[in-house]
Amino acid sequence: MAAHHELIQATACKIVDQLRTGEVTPLDLLDALEQRIAEVDGAVNALPTLCFDRARARAADLMKKPQSERGLLAGLPVPIKDLTAVEGVRTTQGSPIFKDHVPTRSDLMVEHLEASGGVVYAKSNTPEFGAGANTFNEVFGATRNPWDLSRSAAGSSGGAAAALASGTAWLAHGSDMGGSLRNPASFCGVVGLRPSFGRVAHTPAAAIDRNLGVQGPMARNVEDVALLLDAMSGEHAADPLSLPSPVTSFLAAARARTKPLRVAYSPDLGITPVDPEVAAITRKAAERFAESGVVVEQAQPDLSEAHECFHVLRAFDFAISKAELLRTKRDLLKPEVIWNIEQGLALSVDDLARAEAQRVAMAARTIAFFETYDLLLCPATITAPFPVEQRYLAECNGHTFDNYVEWLGIVYAITLVCCPALSLPCGFTSAGLPVGLQMIARPRNEAGLLAGAALLEDVLGLRGTTPIDPRPAPASL
Repeated sequence: MAAHHELIQATACKIVDQLRTGEVTPLDLLDALEQRIAEVDGAVNALPTLCFDRARARAADLMKKPQSERGLLAGLPVPIKDLTAVEGVRTTQGSPIFKDHVPTRSDLMVEHLEASGGVVYAKSNTPEFGAGANTFNEVFGATRNPWDLSRSAAGSSGGAAAALASGTAWLAHGSDMGGSLRNPASFCGVVGLRPSFGRVAHTPAAAIDRNLGVQGPMARNVEDVALLLDAMSGEHAADPLSLPSPVTSFLAAARARTKPLRVAYSPDLGITPVDPEVAAITRKAAERFAESGVVVEQAQPDLSEAHECFHVLRAFDFAISKAELLRTKRDLLKPEVIWNIEQGLALSVDDLARAEAQRVAMAARTIAFFETYDLLLCPATITAPFPVEQRYLAECNGHTFDNYVEWLGIVYAITLVCCPALSLPCGFTSAGLPVGLQMIARPRNEAGLLAGAALLEDVLGLRGTTPIDPRPAPASL
């Protein structure tokens, strides 16, 4: 068996190949992860809850089966975001209200992932109820960015992204409402994919048709993300909106490297300020598509109603899912969550009707846009990683934001129009901090998105830049 540091550096696809040949076992991988976590996670705080005893028991059971019955992941360990229930494992949602909560049943997504051969060994850190794009909470504290420990890992899947970047995970589960997969992937130099809603079945909560938030895969490269999406995908009767798995696997689609004919780049989607350095890095990356013979033009669909629309629909989601907590546990909620719930409770039917009409119109315009372009490219985040003590981005390029979520417009606009979107590492700032390029495809076209992302990943040559040992903040001059 390879030494633990060689295993940690390997891709998920390579590890799965080794699992299938018997070169390594799931127990070997758990040993390697436990050692790596002991070495680096004290500084990063990506995986505050560990469940290695449960993981080893599951791995031992899996190893009793023939190789052909061990599922797509064949025993590969995967951490689950702390918003999502795992049977018998402390699941806090980053909230003091649930700091001692231990679910008696896993979410459908976790059950499906385990049936696909995934072995859960940890819960990844998240802000309280996933609210806010900086991962900190009163239960476990802040997750720090491995590229610079003084910086934020973003959120709300910040623990997942930081674990991937620091080598305490090969694959990671995340979720995304307003960029919660894409922002931390950008900040931490990894890949995060928000799928079309229904692509990954999950246990419905509060409402059957809640569709702003979705579950999705994160990894260090595009092919590994495709592998995890294959393991997560599939319909389930308990989630009536779930979709069947495609005939051709997402990993096969990524490996096909099918070339898009025409892509659009926008520095700001026409709706947000962007840090000039981030805009320059993402533009340069997008233009490199031309090296593969792809036509690159500057364009974007009309998303001008995105801020008003998302603010209303997100507030409504918080109201229907968290109003009871506001009534009974207000003193234990962080201010941003209270604000969100109260905004939702104050909405009228007319407010909701207007927001839904705006969403329908923007989605229609975006689908029409994809009749001309195969992919839409833009920054995944409008800024480089900011100081971890900063709760959110209050200002960018001379513009002051009205609230703690407005700076996320470049990602939540894409949430509203139901498109799959991926953050791909595309370069570094002058300070050596990662920048992600958001790549977007028409609804349900994850295959085309992954193929294009894998092709551009080849061109950019940044695959393999993670995992890294956590880096302290540079000494001030």
